[in-house]
Amino acid sequence: MQTDPSPDGEVPAFARFEPLAPNYDVALCDVWGVLHDGLNAHLDAADALTRFRAAGGVVVLVSNAPRPSEWVVTSLDEKGVPRSAWDGIITSGDVALRMLADRRVARVHHIGPSRDLPLLGDEKLERVAPEEAEIAVVTGLVDEETETPEDYSERLAELKSRGMALVCANPDLVVQVGDRTIWCAGAIADLYEKAGGETLWAGKPHPPIYDAAIRLAAEIAGRELERSRVIAIGDAVRTDLAGATAAGIDCVFVADGIHGEELGRGSPDPEKLAALFSEHGYEPVAVMPKLVW
Repeated sequence: MQTDPSPDGEVPAFARFEPLAPNYDVALCDVWGVLHDGLNAHLDAADALTRFRAAGGVVVLVSNAPRPSEWVVTSLDEKGVPRSAWDGIITSGDVALRMLADRRVARVHHIGPSRDLPLLGDEKLERVAPEEAEIAVVTGLVDEETETPEDYSERLAELKSRGMALVCANPDLVVQVGDRTIWCAGAIADLYEKAGGETLWAGKPHPPIYDAAIRLAAEIAGRELERSRVIAIGDAVRTDLAGATAAGIDCVFVADGIHGEELGRGSPDPEKLAALFSEHGYEPVAVMPKLVW
């Protein structure tokens, strides 16, 4: 159900999620930026999702984490996010693995930090040098403290010269960790795509992860779902809002996440919000500083 814009053209701002909840059966909720900031849990957001579930809704967490969903479960537990806040999880790592399986590849060239190796832990996958690989997978920068995406230009040029496809297991360009902003795999994959390399995007804002999330929600609900009864919740225009729009579902925009500094934390500036949405051509059904019931 699409909420009509206010008469002056501004997106309606709801202080709470409760007034919207009856319009939806499923919430596809972002993790980083909504449920935590990389370090600390956002317990008000967890409470809102818990209450949505208690009212009969299904919550699937949709994350651009370049690892299997089991890792996200452990991460949420460590941060103190209660399991009552969600029914299931789908990650871009899960989708990337399905892409590799569909292509029946065995030899993979990995670009990313060692902490992401659980993604390629399947015994059917062998990590190899570019000259031996059938496909490449990027999960991030090897050293996000000192490197930038441009440091990978030569390696990307080599992959392109071999006509190799690149699977991006995390389409985020950057992520906020506490008060720091760090580069993500999407920034490397973006360079590869702009250079003409074949790029396969596993996560938001691209369709495969939304299709997978809605299939999972339907399995949990035990019935087919109408996309008009599905709402996405997220903090990034480029991934969450754009992805929901492309998938044909409504979106609640959480302003205190990745765009918090530019919009004003705690009380987003209406003019800056309008300019941000106008620049990208998307409009959420509601804007909230943080997700609260």
